[in-house]
Amino acid sequence: MTSPVTPFVRSPAVQHPAHPRPRTADASAFPATGRRVLVTGASRGLGRAVAEAFAANGDRVAVHYGSRRADAETTLARLAGDGHALLGADLTDPRRTADLADAAAEALGGIDVLVNNAAVNTPHPPASTGYDEWCAAWREHVAVNLLGTADLSHAVARRMIDQGTGGRIVNIGSRGAFRGEPDHPAYGATKAAVHALGQSLAVALAPHGIAVTSVAPGFIDTDRVAHRLTGPEGEAIRAQSPYGRVATPEEVAAAVLWLASPQAQWSAGAVLDLNGASHLRT
Repeated sequence: MTSPVTPFVRSPAVQHPAHPRPRTADASAFPATGRRVLVTGASRGLGRAVAEAFAANGDRVAVHYGSRRADAETTLARLAGDGHALLGADLTDPRRTADLADAAAEALGGIDVLVNNAAVNTPHPPASTGYDEWCAAWREHVAVNLLGTADLSHAVARRMIDQGTGGRIVNIGSRGAFRGEPDHPAYGATKAAVHALGQSLAVALAPHGIAVTSVAPGFIDTDRVAHRLTGPEGEAIRAQSPYGRVATPEEVAAAVLWLASPQAQWSAGAVLDLNGASHLRT
């Protein structure tokens, strides 16, 4: 459990009379750079790559971490430009999650883009996992991967609506939502729920100029899965793609950066597969 959020900031449409709706923000008004971006789970791996991509684009980034403050400080130090912030918060706690949205808006002067990247993914194969461990794994995955994403999306979306300038929410889902995760079933299930959540929010928030999308990566070469990418298991994983490899964090971060762009508003509701043709959906 982290302490309350205390930011560390690095210095330097036609209305129908019977069914009135909020007027959709002009897509051209949403900036391509200089935006205020909150990236959760940005202490390392994909979250770090996403934070670096936005900073290199000229945006200011709030780097969120759950428990890995030292790693998050490294991420912060690697970001191009100034005005970035470091924020710790436990996303299993609804109050801390709301505080995170407040702290990010205060540190950056508002929020234009939210990237929901924070997640847990611990093994719990059903045939060999005890009942108590099984129950604990499911509750942890739901609390972070799904409820944390839902709570923060709501808190940030309300701020975007009040700002009146539109926004972008990009959720990090998973190929496992479609392909299945036999050793990590709660991860696959919660990522499928994140995809569905994103599509529901895309419809609900579009009238406010907020485009919500998700990406569904396959294996990514990060520290968290490095142990699985060696030896025979690693060879089998790489062989899943006809390219004979797994994704780099930078490849996925580039897709996230585009989905957050002004040009990507019409992608609202999309779930973008990023798995090197290792799993093809019909």
